[in-house]
Order: sequence, then C-alpha cells, then structure tokens
Amino acid sequence: MTKIKVLVLTDNKILLKNFLEIIKEQSLAEKHNFVFYYSFNNQKPEELIAILSTIRPINLKDNEEYIINNYDLLFSLHCKQIFPSSITKNKICINVHPGYNPFNRGWYPQVFSIINKKPIGATIHLMDEEIDHGAIIDRKQVKIDSYDNSESLYNKILRTETDLLKENLRSILSRNIKTSETENEGNYNGKKDFKNLCNINLNDKLTFREAIDKLRALTHGNFYNAYFIDEDNNKIYVQIILKKSDE
Repeated sequence: MTKIKVLVLTDNKILLKNFLEIIKEQSLAEKHNFVFYYSFNNQKPEELIAILSTIRPINLKDNEEYIINNYDLLFSLHCKQIFPSSITKNKICINVHPGYNPFNRGWYPQVFSIINKKPIGATIHLMDEEIDHGAIIDRKQVKIDSYDNSESLYNKILRTETDLLKENLRSILSRNIKTSETENEGNYNGKKDFKNLCNINLNDKLTFREAIDKLRALTHGNFYNAYFIDEDNNKIYVQIILKKSDE
C-alpha cells in the first residue's frame, strides 16, 4: 500500500474522537500521514483541541492551491465549510454525511426526515460541486422510532457513520473505491428551510401526529429551535419530552 498524505477536516468532536480510534485500531496511522484541521469559523475549537492538541484551523478558500499541491486525499467529517470546486475536481474528496443520500440533502437531514418520512441514515460519498452530492461509496439506513427526537436520532446516525468508517476506511485509503449512483437526485433543504420550519404558526391545523412530529424534529438538547410569537409579541420557544415506557 502506497503511503499517502490525508487531510481530515472536521468540526464534530465525536467523529474526530471516533476517527482517531479507528485509525489506531486498524494501524492506519503507521501507513499514512494524517493531518487534522477544523474550520476557521468554528465557534468551539477548544472541544476539538481537547481531543487532539495538534488540530488547527483552516480556511479552504484561502488555501486551495496549498491543499491541491500537498494532499492526496481529503475527508470531510461534518465540516462547516463548502469544499471549493477546484479541490473536488482535482482531489479525491470523501464526505461522511449524516443523511441517507439522496434524501434530505443539506441542513439537518434528521429533522426533515422525522417530518417528511423520507429515509434517514448515514452516507459516505465522493464529493462533487453540489452539496451532499456525488457517487455513493456506502450508506446505511437508521430507523426512526416513535420516541426519537432530533438529538436521539442524530446520535444514532453518528454511531452509524462510525460503523461505515470502520468498514470502508481501509479501502478508501488504498483508493480501491467502488461506487454506485443514487436512484434519483433526491431533495435538498437549506438553512432558510430550517428557519422557516422553526417558526410555528399557531393557526395551523395539524393532526396530533403531525404536531408531535414537528416538535420532536425540532427538539435537540439545549438548542432552542421551535418557537411561536404570542399576543404580546413575545418569542416563546417550545420543546417536547418523549419517553418510552419501561413496561
């Protein structure tokens, strides 16, 4: 196996920790040179630095030529930046995406899948010029349980992404990559779509199922997402608690 230089760009502390464990378990660090970066606009870099002291920030747009000239293969593990087309055209770029491509590409796939019932899961794919788009290397669906909210479903997806990395990392690094095309173009949800979803219209007529699905899709730990505006023009945030019976 030829030794290659690998750029790993991540803004997710869980995936960083798991990726480091995988390359250690599979003795890949001895065979390849891994260099780790986080996005220059990351608001909590200290969480990543606590896991890997040598990780450092990078702005992809400002370093296109440097990256193309110095790295053989690139990984995006929940990166907050869009890879410039000059990089995706000239290098093998691998995206680990928290969604089941091509469904609900873009922002927060688990949120939209709870609502629109499209498949959710994890995908490893080659990157092209479009967001969360390109030939599939591997993907796996995740079941949405009736008691899942955005956070619990996202955690399932993170575990599935880690499983896919364990199963595929060695072959990707050897550049023995087999891909398949998606069954269709799927759909894309942007930041604006998510913001619109968060704004609850109190006059909307929904079934209980639809209302619960919307609220659980927007409930994610300490994040305040769903809200309505009351008669005094106050912005009121809403979360929902779902608990499976132990009986």
